[in-house]
Amino acid sequence: MIAAVSDQDLAAAVAALADGQLVAFPTETVYGLGANARNAAAVARLYAAKGRPPDHPVIVHIASADDLPLWAREVPDAARLLAARFWPGPLTLVLKRASGVRDAITGGQDTVAVRCPAHPVALRLLRAAREAGIEGIVAPSANRFGRISPTTAAHVREELADSVAMVLDGGPCAVGIESTIVDVSGERPRVLRPGMITEEEIAECLGAGLGEATAAAPRVSGALPSHYAPTTPLELLDSGACVARVRALLATGQGVAVLASAETLAVLGQTLGHGDRLLAVAAPATPEAYARSLYAKLRELDASACARILVESPPSDPGWQGIIDRLRRASSAKPAD
Repeated sequence: MIAAVSDQDLAAAVAALADGQLVAFPTETVYGLGANARNAAAVARLYAAKGRPPDHPVIVHIASADDLPLWAREVPDAARLLAARFWPGPLTLVLKRASGVRDAITGGQDTVAVRCPAHPVALRLLRAAREAGIEGIVAPSANRFGRISPTTAAHVREELADSVAMVLDGGPCAVGIESTIVDVSGERPRVLRPGMITEEEIAECLGAGLGEATAAAPRVSGALPSHYAPTTPLELLDSGACVARVRALLATGQGVAVLASAETLAVLGQTLGHGDRLLAVAAPATPEAYARSLYAKLRELDASACARILVESPPSDPGWQGIIDRLRRASSAKPAD
């Protein structure tokens, strides 16, 4: 359900952005921490609030594809096709940056990442900001760098209440994980970060196969080995290993939080019972529902005071690739036993 945001709150948010302050707002993917993309001091304030490395690029959010030439010196046919098909929506395009685009936005690269979000509150904000002369809003996820992304206004307030001028509450995010990122700055488009728009959908739109992401590809948001992580160590396990791992951890006296299919949880209930040291949360069966609830569920498990979070790996079908990517990065920093 999308919460209403008043015209007065929207005007106050635009005024805050024009003044160089930070405003958190909902998109269909996650809540973004917004700053005027042309204001160097505001962008620096955003990086400081998140604790974001200075060479890690951010995504510019724009009101429509008509504003692409403000940020990209070249808009190839592939970019136009993808924007026409998927914008507004959870797709980010990486293009050759226009003159005047700051290094702080691009991480010092010759490319810039741009998207037009689908959430009605985000679009109202971007359009109102554009009318006020703000040509784009940089908006990484509104959380501390590397941690679980926020999908409700309450999540933002828990982490960044002291850093933002205001939080626009648009209700829970409908998609729930970050956008698919497609590099269209080279000879062949290629996916640099999977999301809920799949590689197959992108290739179908373009009518051609995609290139491979290599080490020479542009750096993009959310693509570091460790990202989207709870403070509690998280392990991503094949379905067959989940029950045995729970048994082993409980045998050591540790509390365990588990996100797994209903079938796996049924086995856990039969073999182990549900004591105070086991928190079991059912994973949705469809990728859309799973993505929508993933970060909220990880926050719930992280708050349980358990020693470990175990996540049963989802199916490997194409529609699950963005979810698997987030879980792999969230699990990459797990300590050794």
